[in-house]
Amino acid sequence: MTRIPLAGTVLRGAVSTALIASLMSVSARAAPPVDVSKWSSEYVRSIAGTKDFDTAADCAKVTPLDYKGRLTFWYQGVFEGDPDLLRQYYKDFFATFRKTYPNIQLEEQALTYNDLLDKFRTALLGNAGPMVVRLQILGGVEFASKGYLQELKPEDVGYSTEDFWPGAMKSDTWKSKTYGIPTNNETMAFIWNADVFKRAGLDPEKAPATWDDVVKYSKQIHDKLGISGYGLVARKNAGNTPYRFLPQLWGYGGGVFDEATQHPTYGQIELNSAASKQALQASYDMYVRDKSVPVSALTNQQADNQPLFLAGQLGMMISHPSDYDVMQDLKKKATGSDLLKAQTAIDNMRYGLIPTGPDGKRAVVFGGSNIHILKPEYVDGGKVDQAAAKALICFWTGPEWSLKMAYAGSNPGNLNGFKTKWMKERLETTKFLDVSTSMLPYGVPFPAIPETPEIMNIVVPDMLQNALTGTMTVNQAAEDAAKKVKSIMTGGSL
Repeated sequence: MTRIPLAGTVLRGAVSTALIASLMSVSARAAPPVDVSKWSSEYVRSIAGTKDFDTAADCAKVTPLDYKGRLTFWYQGVFEGDPDLLRQYYKDFFATFRKTYPNIQLEEQALTYNDLLDKFRTALLGNAGPMVVRLQILGGVEFASKGYLQELKPEDVGYSTEDFWPGAMKSDTWKSKTYGIPTNNETMAFIWNADVFKRAGLDPEKAPATWDDVVKYSKQIHDKLGISGYGLVARKNAGNTPYRFLPQLWGYGGGVFDEATQHPTYGQIELNSAASKQALQASYDMYVRDKSVPVSALTNQQADNQPLFLAGQLGMMISHPSDYDVMQDLKKKATGSDLLKAQTAIDNMRYGLIPTGPDGKRAVVFGGSNIHILKPEYVDGGKVDQAAAKALICFWTGPEWSLKMAYAGSNPGNLNGFKTKWMKERLETTKFLDVSTSMLPYGVPFPAIPETPEIMNIVVPDMLQNALTGTMTVNQAAEDAAKKVKSIMTGGSL
C-alpha cells in the first residue's frame, strides 16, 4: 500500500451504512422526503404514487414561463445499449421543455458516455463550452476544482439539498462548496439466466452468494455447456469497466483508496493491497485460467454482453434493470430459432443483489449524473443566460423528469421522484426495478476528488488489461496501478 499526501482533502462519505447514517443525520436540519431507515422494495412501493407535483408551476417560481432567452446544453445521451423507452423519454423531455418555455432557444447536443469528458475538456481549453452540461457523476469535481464551474445547489432552482442523496451531493462538492445538482442515481444488480444455471447443474433460482462463487459458477457453466459463464468487462477508457470491477474490488475488501470505508480520507492508495490483488486475481482466474468469460472481454462494453445473454451464450452479468427492456427490444429483431432462444433467455432472466466478498461485504457503485452551469469565460460567446440555465435545470432535477429520464435503468436524483405516480407506474411495468433500487443503500460513491475520472476510466482498466493479457503478473499489474495513482495524485502523469 502507498500513502500519499493530500493537502486540503475534504472527508467524504462512502458505503452502505455511511450512506444511511448520512441521510438520517440531516433530519435534525430538515426532514428528507423519504425514510432511508425503512429502505426496501416494500417501502419504495408503499410511497410510490403518494404525492402529486407540477413541474411547470415549480419552475415558474425560478424562471417565469414567458422568459425569453437562449441556452446551449451538452449531455450524455442514450446509446446503443439503452432501451427504446428511454429514447422516447428524452424526446418527450425536450418537447415538453420547449412547450413550457417557448421563448427559450435551446441548443442541445447529445454525446456518448466515452466521448463526453474528452470533448468537454477540449472545448474548455478553447473557451468554447456550453452554458450547461450534464456529466457522469465522477466528472463534476474535476471541473469544479479547476475553476470551470459556477457554484450551484438545489436551492438555486427551487429545491432543497435534503431532496437528494447525500452520496450524490458529495459528488458535486469541492472544498465545502456545491457545484451541481444530481439528475439521477443508479445502482446495478446481478443478472443470471435460470435456464443456463439449471443445465449447468446450479440452482436456477439462486444467485451466487459471493464473488468466489461467481468464479466457480462461471467455470462450471463454461465446462458443462461450452458457453461463457460471466460477462467480464475490461475495455479501456470506458465507464462500463470500473462500474463492474469496483463492486468486486470492494467486495474482497480492496479499493482504489479507502473510499469503501465509513470515513474515507483518500490518503492511502489501496490498489496494491492484498485484498485488491485478490479481486484482480478473481478476474484473472476467469479470463486466463478458466477461460470462462468472453474472449472479447478486453474490448467489450455491456452492450456487447446483452446480445450474448439474449442468445443464451452468457450465464451471468452485472447491469441495470433496463437490460430487461433492452432484451425485449433485441428480441423484436430476432427470427426463427434465434427468436425462440431470445424468448427463453427473457423468460429465464433473474435479478439479485450483487455478490458479497469472503467476509460478507456487499457493495455497488453509487452512480448517476449531475448537471452544472459553466462560468461565462469558458462558454462559447462568453455569456451564460442564468435564467434559461436554471429553467432547464429545475425541469430536469425535479421529481417528475428526474424520474422519467431515469425511467428504465436508473433512479430519480430528486428523492421526491420516488413518491410520484410515474414511480408507481414504472414499478408495475419495469420488471426487476425493485431489486436494483434495493441496492441503493449499498452504494459506494466514487472518490470525490478531481483525479477520479482518470483513475477510474484509465488506470483501473489498464490494470485489468495488464493482468489479463499477461503483460504483467497480477501482482505487478496491481503495483503498477498503485504507482500510476500516486503519480496522478502528486501532480505527475501516467
